[in-house]
Amino acid sequence: MKYLLFGALLAGGLPGYAQTVSHRDRVYTADQISNTVSVIDPADNKLLGQLILGKPQPDILTPLYRGQALVHGLGIAPDHRTLAVVSIGSNNVTFIDPATNAIKGSVYVGRAPHEPTFRPNGKEVWVTVRGEDYISVIDVATMRETRRVQVPNGPGMVAFSPDNKLAFVCSSFSPELTMVDAATYNVIKHVPVASPFSPNIFATKDGQQVWFTHKDVGKVSVLDVKTLRITKVLDTGPITNHVTTLDTKLGKVAYVSVGGENVVKVYSREAGFQQLATIPVGALPHGIWASGDASRVYVNLENADSVVAISTATNQVIGKVKVGQAPMALVYVPNAVPAGAADLTKLGRQLVDQPAVVRELKAVGAGAAAGSLVTRSEGLVDLASFSLMHLQPDTEYDIYLSRATQAPYSRDYPLLTVRTDAKGAAMAQTLGPVQAVPTADQTSAGTTYQRVVVALKGAGSTPVLVSR
Repeated sequence: MKYLLFGALLAGGLPGYAQTVSHRDRVYTADQISNTVSVIDPADNKLLGQLILGKPQPDILTPLYRGQALVHGLGIAPDHRTLAVVSIGSNNVTFIDPATNAIKGSVYVGRAPHEPTFRPNGKEVWVTVRGEDYISVIDVATMRETRRVQVPNGPGMVAFSPDNKLAFVCSSFSPELTMVDAATYNVIKHVPVASPFSPNIFATKDGQQVWFTHKDVGKVSVLDVKTLRITKVLDTGPITNHVTTLDTKLGKVAYVSVGGENVVKVYSREAGFQQLATIPVGALPHGIWASGDASRVYVNLENADSVVAISTATNQVIGKVKVGQAPMALVYVPNAVPAGAADLTKLGRQLVDQPAVVRELKAVGAGAAAGSLVTRSEGLVDLASFSLMHLQPDTEYDIYLSRATQAPYSRDYPLLTVRTDAKGAAMAQTLGPVQAVPTADQTSAGTTYQRVVVALKGAGSTPVLVSR
């Protein structure tokens, strides 16, 4: 009954919410491998084109005189008139006008910036510089860095309280949440947290809670803003990426992308924090954001080079859009084009129609090891992205191509060596002729290589994972 009521209201909009999804809204994705920002019209879930900020990998391995590298983070101004795009490889923040798709300017900051967050008053954008120990504060009007806020090593992202008084900073290398007085720019509190790797943080609109993810241990922490204490730590699942919070007719909820399980999980934000739904979405969900009217949630599929739309009335996928390669951050911008016809002349297309190939890596024997491999053609070479789980912690593994179809697997083409974290997980990228290996639904006859193999480092070691 509740679902029927909610669905019936969508056509006219929910009382107290922004306008319903329209052709003036936009969804943006930051595509890390193609170095693009994909622009989607959510009214019909159509890719309008891409802002091409740099060349695709591996072209960025040459001297980089122009263009951006590793387009990764996104932030939108409160008035929806400025989109900030962070490129972690070229240490850049690019400012874009959503209405015209024109680049307003750019600012270079310190090593490996991660995410930009606008203050609620829209006058500043705070950029976490993850390769350093500070936040770069940029004046939006002049597009110049005005100061640096010193924080623990590896700041991941900033969330502001709606009243513009507090900034909450999660970290990618330090196991704590840092709180900053936004008026004085001084750190006022450090709160110990569940792990040292928190890439994403999101404050609720009512200002009561801050949710942030722990990608390395598969958890989400909830901070009570009134008491400044962690009130709940949820076990969400491996490769927990991003979180977004929204209010619907069904209650106050949070949607969490869980990359290791290829799902989005929905939790109540009320006492008890009950899990309400698990939504299969596709390969490695990452960035996530709600529409202005809370009728939909959009999520990137990092390993499928796509975006899916989820109905919050039914918690079912209702649309899918092909975008650039390896979409990371995502934002939904209501009324991005406030008047007149949309200017699409500055949009292009780069590598959108080249499909990624996903291979499942199966455990050898009865082990719990699991993993996946995604390959993307980059011309004469393939980019291979590995996600490995349930291996021995803090251990090195060799990954190689083998011409053998069954054990013993010869080490014919070494790809790379990875080291797992404390939970036995690892994520890595490399270049090589991986597309030559057949997938599960292909014949192996005549192929150069037959299997992708993961084994403990060292000659003669027993494989733990093999591609089908």
